[in-house]
Amino acid sequence: MTEEILVNVSPREVRVALLENGMLQEIHIERSVRQGLLGNIYKGKISRLLPGIQAAFVDIGLERSAFLHISDLSGTDNTSQDIRNILRVGQELLVQVYKDPLGSKGARLTMRYSIPSRYLVLTPGIFEMAVSQKMTDEAERQRLINLISPTEQGGYIFRTVAKGVSQAECIKDQAFLQTVWTDILTRAKKAKAGEMIYAEIPMALRAVRDLAGHDIEKIRIDDHSTMMKMKEFALHYAPALAEKLEYYADMRPIFDRYGVEEELQKALQRKVYLKSKGHIVFDQTEAMTTIDVNTGSYVGHADSEQTILKTNLEAVEAIAHQVKLRNLGGIIIIDFIDMNDPTHKANLIQALKTALVKDSVRTEISELTSLGLVQMTRKRTRESLENILCVSCPLCQHRGSIKSYATICYEIFRELKRRVDYPWAGFLVLASQKVVDYLLEEESVLLADLETQLKKPVQLQVEPSYTQEQYDILPRG
Repeated sequence: MTEEILVNVSPREVRVALLENGMLQEIHIERSVRQGLLGNIYKGKISRLLPGIQAAFVDIGLERSAFLHISDLSGTDNTSQDIRNILRVGQELLVQVYKDPLGSKGARLTMRYSIPSRYLVLTPGIFEMAVSQKMTDEAERQRLINLISPTEQGGYIFRTVAKGVSQAECIKDQAFLQTVWTDILTRAKKAKAGEMIYAEIPMALRAVRDLAGHDIEKIRIDDHSTMMKMKEFALHYAPALAEKLEYYADMRPIFDRYGVEEELQKALQRKVYLKSKGHIVFDQTEAMTTIDVNTGSYVGHADSEQTILKTNLEAVEAIAHQVKLRNLGGIIIIDFIDMNDPTHKANLIQALKTALVKDSVRTEISELTSLGLVQMTRKRTRESLENILCVSCPLCQHRGSIKSYATICYEIFRELKRRVDYPWAGFLVLASQKVVDYLLEEESVLLADLETQLKKPVQLQVEPSYTQEQYDILPRG
């Protein structure tokens, strides 16, 4: 197995793709106007207590108050107590975001802090040593546990990438985390309510720290400045990765070159086709995601049970891949094609569990119900791909979603760059009124910079018949 990381950088957006044997496995997107909060630490102030559900709303300086449940307070077990005996309105406290705002819900907070580095995660106030559950080698787990001990700040969790790490490297990580936590406590004493005390590192650097495992062969970045920052970071925290960083200087967009752009577009589609001509339908709502498996036109074997089993097993691989790629979280209901054979049902559940083993996000799977449904839960910490790239569709009373103005504009920019070598005097962009307005009002500076880069003028023209997602790029006369 070989892995590669591709980093696509533009002024408003950074996209990181993880490929395994050339196939897209994960996509992470961070936009300057909508950066994630996961891992950030704030000086919060309790604005309201909710004794009925043992929780509190906390003002951390954002538009929506964040949510803190009693189970996420520091200490061993608070759930048997009344939250009013622990917290009070107006109280200031140090909190960390462990779930980004999702839909209409504010961020989820915890006081069980975790500060990550390359090999370790510091758990302030929890004086225990642990190893990632993804590491199954018991001998290696024990070796790691014996390398270091808890400090006065707290205990540590060895990350999966720590496999084979030396004691010297662990001690270096440990010292770094101790310094970070000391700085956080010092800043917290002087901070006012609503101030951010600690911010997670940018996505490009997180690609080095979190995504680059032992199987990474190359990390290709299409922006030289970002590549140099990543190399400096790698030299300090993961020297072995520094030589694997490579500047991608080709004029062809990096996501086009490696087939990522096409796979990304497919991941936004409702229907996914199987090789057997069956298909899977994804329907995502705020409460849950439903996945429906269909045979389509596939007739297969004369034995219908074998046909159904083959389609269901093929769907399992596609579902495991798409759930990870789309970053679906929360409750997921899978409607497999009904099967009668108990052995086939058991094989299907086992195949689904096996397919999800490589998923770094924790998942739990129930047994098949009498209706052929499987309930699955996947930990949700950040927004899904659809929620990042799309908005509710105004034409269907918000029952579906379409790509946002920002997403369409960035697609147009990338398409213009693809055509830089076309023998055209300039470019004419045809788009809907709202998209043209967004380009002129919100992205005018980027548009001007792009014209300079292309060395050709770009003219915008409203096409009244176009929907929000439609656009064309023509030669300018």
